[in-house]
Amino acid sequence: MGELVSLQRPREGVALITMTNPAIINFGSWKAIGELSAALKEAREGGARVAVLASGVPGHWFEHAWLTDLINTMTGQPTTGEGGAWFECLNELNQTDLVTIAAVSGDTNGGGCELGWACDLRIAEEQALFGQPEVGIGVGTGIGGTSRLRHLIGRTATAEMVLLGFPITAQRLYELGGVNRVVPTGKAVEVALEWASIMADRPPAALQGIKRMLTEGDNILKIADSVMNDQMIFQSFSGSPAAIETMAAAQARFDKGETPRTVYGGPHS
Repeated sequence: MGELVSLQRPREGVALITMTNPAIINFGSWKAIGELSAALKEAREGGARVAVLASGVPGHWFEHAWLTDLINTMTGQPTTGEGGAWFECLNELNQTDLVTIAAVSGDTNGGGCELGWACDLRIAEEQALFGQPEVGIGVGTGIGGTSRLRHLIGRTATAEMVLLGFPITAQRLYELGGVNRVVPTGKAVEVALEWASIMADRPPAALQGIKRMLTEGDNILKIADSVMNDQMIFQSFSGSPAAIETMAAAQARFDKGETPRTVYGGPHS
């Protein structure tokens, strides 16, 4: 499929899409997100009715936007791909002829979380942490980390995540209604594929129709408008010299081998 994203078809009607970029622990480089968007489209157009989104990097699901690409976008420097791929991914996840399951096998932050929030179902391993750390690096949530998350878990819990910037555990997110199941370490993909197989055997028209009901019942146009408003606000301050300096300092720590858990901290009691 691509250098960083693979597409497998474990059975009829099911696609397994895996991002594997260990060099940067699955941070969302523009290239990787472009490949992810293309894989979703190929799976859908190739007859998949359910897609499982997985990670090939132990300890990490999809991490936040790769700050090198984000900084280069803000400063007019070359990037690994097109930044618009993030919105292409959201568009694919909103398609009513493909149900998507996030098989969260490790930590996920920022834009990675935002892609997870846009999936129809989320299965999380017990050790995974979920974070929206943008406030700590001087930027905002750009593709639904505030508006879509608020829709999932409510304003109070969302405010805690986005204003403090600390991650929360899979179990707490489950209790808030943000994930469907918490499973033992190593079981997310297995359980997600079991669910995918069940849904792939449902009558296709019914499966597609019910996803349409969910999507339109959520008033997706209003959510989409909210996400675009997030992006407008994001752009109003995230490209400032102060924000770029803070992002660069964080990226320097990642380049030295630190992980989001050490840079942003763990759950805050």
